Amino acid sequence: MENNKEKGMTETIQYIIQFLLGKEVPAETSGLVGYTSDPEEYSRYKVVIQPSGFFSDKTYGTKKSLPKLPLPIWEEVPVLFGDNAEEKKDDTLVIHADIIASAYFLVSRYEEYISKEIRDEHGRFRGQESLPNRAGFIDTPVVDEYGKILRQKLRDSGVAVPEPPMMISKIYLTHDVDQIAHYRNIRGMVGGFLRGFKRKNERREALMSFFLGVKHDPWFTFPWMFNKDNALIKILGTRRCESITFFRAGGGTKKEDKPAAKLLFPDYRTLIKYCKRKGVSIGLHLSYEAGIAPELIFEEKEKLDRLAGIKTVYNRNHYLCSREPEDMQFLTEAGITDDFTMSYADMAGFRLGTCRPVRWINPATKALGSLVLHPLAIMDSSLSEKKYMYMNAHDAYKYTVQLINYVEKYNGELVLLWHNTSVEDKPQSYHRQLYEDIIEYLKQK
Repeated sequence: MENNKEKGMTETIQYIIQFLLGKEVPAETSGLVGYTSDPEEYSRYKVVIQPSGFFSDKTYGTKKSLPKLPLPIWEEVPVLFGDNAEEKKDDTLVIHADIIASAYFLVSRYEEYISKEIRDEHGRFRGQESLPNRAGFIDTPVVDEYGKILRQKLRDSGVAVPEPPMMISKIYLTHDVDQIAHYRNIRGMVGGFLRGFKRKNERREALMSFFLGVKHDPWFTFPWMFNKDNALIKILGTRRCESITFFRAGGGTKKEDKPAAKLLFPDYRTLIKYCKRKGVSIGLHLSYEAGIAPELIFEEKEKLDRLAGIKTVYNRNHYLCSREPEDMQFLTEAGITDDFTMSYADMAGFRLGTCRPVRWINPATKALGSLVLHPLAIMDSSLSEKKYMYMNAHDAYKYTVQLINYVEKYNGELVLLWHNTSVEDKPQSYHRQLYEDIIEYLKQK
């Protein structure tokens, strides 16, 4: 009999095959793709993918399981394991490019699991150190490319396989509330007032914000962002486009969680009510502290649910600090169904090797989880920060369009993250104009 470990691994392999082929392909068709090195099993399938040994007990979980550069190229796409050989065994096509292990490696964040020593000052795995970047495909969803090739191989073998439509399946316009306002406390107001001796506009902004209310604060740009979001939603519809604002509900001992989010304060209550009125979904912005100690998620989720009067199912970690792949289990147990953290802070692109939502796979156990990971393709600060990609406005727009076009090509989801503070109307930042340009580009999709 198959034990639980083997059963879990079988389920994961079957899921990856189905994921590669796409949701439009029925299960009976995906059953025509095998993953075996046993020649006696070949006749059961139209296409067989030859295992590379990645999942063997002697290899898995060790450094020798990591791919070696340069990667072999199969059908003009890099593969992490196996080689580009193909052979015909009677009526079965045997592919030696191990796209099952390659896809698993990327969507499970296996590299981050096995290389825990590669972390930045916040405990995050750096995009610059990642295999997708070192191998030159951080800006390409190679897992989706594997799927396209596999579908064609089945067609070449006489199997009718539908191709997904070339369109963006859904757009998530997301915003993290790291700082709701600039001048709403004494310290902020006094600082702005004093700086006003050199910049008179800042003195006026500080006084108006402090005395007249948060809606007068230059960082309270939510009305502008939501109007842009809703203009796109009006064209694409709510099934294809959704706006989400993520609120912190905890933290406080770490400087990265400052200023503390005080959801009982009128400014936050104003924003929560405004989100509900504008049809903006509310998600949990798990604190920096909870990223270190993920057991805190239960308390933070309960607090947001209670104070916002909702049942939170969306999450994104503050600082994108989803440090260890195994921590996803805490999100699942707390009742989170969808996570939107999956991007490298220092690089925009495809951290999971795909632009489509994928179920979490625990690389420690190889087990398939229920939590859905939504790849975050583009964050504002990843493009512009000097310590990250440090792009100018022209290059940032060009790169963004490139990523969007890949998402469209592979019927993926586009997840964007723009902060309220980055779209302040000021000449030093290009993000207000860039966000507006992106929205206009997406209206054509």
